[in-house]
Amino acid sequence: MRIIYYDCFSGISGDMNLGAMVDLGMDGEYLVGELNKLSIRDSFHVWFEKQQKHGITGTKAHVDQLKHEHAHRHLLDIEEIIDDSTLNQRVRETAKGMFRLLAEAEGKVHGKTPEAIHFHEVGAVDSIVDIVGAAICFDYWNVDQVLASPVQVGGGFVQCAHGLMPVPAPATAALLEGIPIRSGLVDGETTTPTGAVILAYGADRFVDSLQMDVKGVGYGLGTKDFQIPNVLRVYLAEVEEGVQEEAQLMIEANLDDMNPEYYSFVEERLFDAGALDVFKTPIIMKKGRPGVKLSVLCETSNKDIMTELIFTHTTTLGVRTYPVGKVMMERKMIQAETIWGRVDVKVGIYKGKPIKHKPEYEQCAAIAKENNLDLIRVYDEVNKQLEGKYDRTK
Repeated sequence: MRIIYYDCFSGISGDMNLGAMVDLGMDGEYLVGELNKLSIRDSFHVWFEKQQKHGITGTKAHVDQLKHEHAHRHLLDIEEIIDDSTLNQRVRETAKGMFRLLAEAEGKVHGKTPEAIHFHEVGAVDSIVDIVGAAICFDYWNVDQVLASPVQVGGGFVQCAHGLMPVPAPATAALLEGIPIRSGLVDGETTTPTGAVILAYGADRFVDSLQMDVKGVGYGLGTKDFQIPNVLRVYLAEVEEGVQEEAQLMIEANLDDMNPEYYSFVEERLFDAGALDVFKTPIIMKKGRPGVKLSVLCETSNKDIMTELIFTHTTTLGVRTYPVGKVMMERKMIQAETIWGRVDVKVGIYKGKPIKHKPEYEQCAAIAKENNLDLIRVYDEVNKQLEGKYDRTK
């Protein structure tokens, strides 16, 4: 299985990502040519150069603004810029998805809807280039999965459009909910909102360690000078085909005295904090009392935050924890060409054989809404296009 692995030991920003991708072997001229398909191409100039940080040679991505512009844009303004381009549909949808996720994070911070958010820094030309560029990179490499390490966010305070903010900045913190982070390695911001949204939208999983056959390494250089190298390391690698096994943690609590209305709130908080699964089982407790067993599956690194949330938002006075093994089928993304456009389809592979497939719901739902169709018809069309595309017996 071919993967991209982000090693975020010094965080990530949008320009570091572009530099790392070119350093990894992506054609810089191709990336610039694709970015020039944007309607605002006269507003920027993108170029790359080799530099060093703390003795590490890598690629620095430069985004020069060619003329003064009004950088405060709304989500719909940015979506219009992307839709007006001649970029392929997959790149456009990925870029818009990233900006939508960013708008939702900003909305959560400021108490507004995504459409009402007035972007400041991330509405500027360089940020549009960073995010659209990331979408182009994902499309270019077309790997089976994107994986990432826990993310270093830095420490101290950073000057934002809204004033002096603690690191990570509020929007960055919202984007990193459910993602393992590390903090305090340096006094400064090592992960920006654009870097966070690239990982939040693009990464399939976050892992502390990984056995892989490295095919290439790229270093994207940042603009800051810390006591550690301000670089993003990205690997192009192969991991063994087949079943993935992971050690995770199950946390459980028996509840017989809690208002049932509270369960949905508790589940939402747990999922927001990175729970992999949350489920409830009816049980009969002592003295014949009907109760509920709350079960939370999580990474071992999230044990403390999950336990704290259960203690804070339920009536239990204790929890049980035990390690569990998780076996996952290999997943591969393919595309189905329908009469309404391309749809991503996730294929489950077991011991080298494709066993099942599932069209991406959000894309199918968007097609159904845009064309006033029954969702079932969209799924049927996707499945029809997949007939004969892969053989379950080989």
